[in-house]
Amino acid sequence: MTAIDPDLRAAVRTPVKTNELVIAPTHAAGDFTSHAVDCPFVFTWQGRLGMTVVGWDGVGYQTGLSWRDPSGRWSRPRLVLPRDASSPHRRYNTALTSILRENGLDSAGRLVPVDGWFYGTYHAYPEAGYEEGSAVIGIVRSRDLVTWEEHGELLRPEDGGEWERGGLYKSWLMRAGGRYWLFYNAKDRATGDWREQTGAAVSDDLVAWTRVSEHPLVVNGPRGSIDDRFASDPCVLERDGTWIMFYFGLSSDGHARDSYAVSTDLVTWTKGEEVLVDVGAPGSIDATHAHKPAVIRHDGRLWHYYCAVSPLRTPVRIGESVQRELRGIAVAHG
Repeated sequence: MTAIDPDLRAAVRTPVKTNELVIAPTHAAGDFTSHAVDCPFVFTWQGRLGMTVVGWDGVGYQTGLSWRDPSGRWSRPRLVLPRDASSPHRRYNTALTSILRENGLDSAGRLVPVDGWFYGTYHAYPEAGYEEGSAVIGIVRSRDLVTWEEHGELLRPEDGGEWERGGLYKSWLMRAGGRYWLFYNAKDRATGDWREQTGAAVSDDLVAWTRVSEHPLVVNGPRGSIDDRFASDPCVLERDGTWIMFYFGLSSDGHARDSYAVSTDLVTWTKGEEVLVDVGAPGSIDATHAHKPAVIRHDGRLWHYYCAVSPLRTPVRIGESVQRELRGIAVAHG
């Protein structure tokens, strides 16, 4: 067990919510963000703050890129990684969730190209519909953050431990100790009351991957804890020799909240047992969930972007479907 330094506890806290969506769904049929905006990943490149997000259009996930302007507003996401009808695993979904970037919590979070390439990770569900089928994780690369190509081998749920056989979810790509690390959460069954936990794989070449363990590294807590159902969506950064995994926990009370765990070796993790971003009061933008962390230091503050979910007061008809929840990107800061 790693004792968590009080200074580190203070450094990761982001108690001030802006209480507004910085990127919201359009509710316009035909847009890739028509129904929902999800899974933020935030970074800096060439002095600009950028964010990838995953859009849901009633068919599947696709990925967009947004930039923050000097006034603090985020642009409407541009579709950069669409579904691919020719691909057996990306026919309906492509959800990019990380790009190789600086590890430091106190860094600017700049992207780190390798031989002129940006490398990213995505997950993809094989069927149409909301997260239908057991998802795989793949690697893509780009020269310009707009046009991406497949690279290397897929991580498949059937190649891992029993805890991940139901499918793989959001991943985080990083380099540490001379190797590439890929943290990801997965579920233990395809249907029913599944659990999600977080594990990792390593690679020397961004092509072939080996699981670190047949067991998850960040496991569900005991019943009544903040992560007794899910311990998911890792965002892994480093401060003064300590690794910090921001992740969300889903509790048996039905709400998801962002928390964190720490490690000195990336394998053994100690939970902070602390809520960093909590659900809001009824009527707020995150009354249902405040989850899926993306953390960066910018303008002297630590910013914690997350996916906020709340019921829509009035359901919205989009094409042939009815959307009953509002799901978009919000932010809190220290």
